[in-house]
Amino acid sequence: MKYRLKDLCSITKGATGIMKADGGKYPLVALSDERRSHSEYQFDAKAVIVPLISSTGHGHASMKRVHYQEGKFALGNILCAVIPNDEIQLNAKYLHLYLQQFKETLLVPLMKGAANVSLPMNKLADVEIEVPSLERQLEIIELEEEAAEYKNELEERLIAQGGDVTKLRQAILREALQGKLVKQSKNEGNGFELLSKIRSERGTFLTGKKGKKEIVQEVKNEEVLFQIPESWAWCRLGEVTEILNGRAYKASELLQKGTPVLRVGNFFTSDRWYYSDLKLDENKYCDKGDLLYAWSASFGPKIWDGGKVIYHYHIWKIDHSKQIDKKFLYYYLLFDTEMIKSNSRGVFMLHMTKERMEKRLLPLPPFAEQNRIVKRIEQLMQLCDELQYSIQQSKIENEKLLQGALRDALKKEEVAA
Repeated sequence: MKYRLKDLCSITKGATGIMKADGGKYPLVALSDERRSHSEYQFDAKAVIVPLISSTGHGHASMKRVHYQEGKFALGNILCAVIPNDEIQLNAKYLHLYLQQFKETLLVPLMKGAANVSLPMNKLADVEIEVPSLERQLEIIELEEEAAEYKNELEERLIAQGGDVTKLRQAILREALQGKLVKQSKNEGNGFELLSKIRSERGTFLTGKKGKKEIVQEVKNEEVLFQIPESWAWCRLGEVTEILNGRAYKASELLQKGTPVLRVGNFFTSDRWYYSDLKLDENKYCDKGDLLYAWSASFGPKIWDGGKVIYHYHIWKIDHSKQIDKKFLYYYLLFDTEMIKSNSRGVFMLHMTKERMEKRLLPLPPFAEQNRIVKRIEQLMQLCDELQYSIQQSKIENEKLLQGALRDALKKEEVAA
């Protein structure tokens, strides 16, 4: 049968300001799973705790979790306690299970507000729930405990698989840059000839040799990170590229119209843009297809897929020799960034400079082999994408597992009645 919450339960708002938790001996239930503590308690009961505000901030209705708490506890003033009046008629653990599993259809739609989205307690009181016999409630609770145990084990495996996919992507790049992903061909020449050609084009000379433009340090054996094919050559990133700085802006120069300014936030996630009406040298602009590298805060490479923009100071544009495949260079930078992360402590990018970046070592295969490596990487990365999607879908199905079991149990109760 269906009952309204207010017909079976008391519903009481929390009375403790969450920031006023004083570290006392009683649990203080707040929005997160982690319990704070307080010196005074408000309830001594078996209770289902429902948040009264959205878990994702302004303008969006959502509820991450419904809590269960028993014994003496304090409650934050942005939550309420729903306590069954009669445990023989309605078990508190069953109520928690029910509201947690169906919160997206029962509770979240009741949240209102354009900015501060909240759940009115009178609306919560009118929520209808299925209440089977006590015997069936206890069976469902036991079913949930068994399913939860299985669910936790499965989630651990899925997390491990997800980690494996990430490691697999890095392993693919490592093999690619070690020359293990495709076979070498003598007909394609070698990296030494290619490097010599690039140096000639760029006017780059090794330390100790006279040159008019640029002098770089020769790669020493002790610097080499891993073995590469004999037909490949080690070089420094600065030998085959020019790393161009973006422009630093004052707040007053960032406008609401003009040419878009590509900042690190836009580089990865943010859709909030600023603009500039300044006329700059062409090397301060980037366009679709340019290879970029964010070196501050969030960092890493990206082949820009937008329109013409001014790139910010915290982004470099990587102008490279035509004898290097752009995507090969991109995948090298992607791999090298992870290498830097794994071998550094703290916020290391605060110490990354253009000079240090130019000295990074690049394994250089012949141009035709670079093309073949890129093609193979992209085939394997597509398989990784499919595997990651499969894992994510498994997680979604896992969340649906308990809901389905609960619905089946309630249907059997209706048939029996």
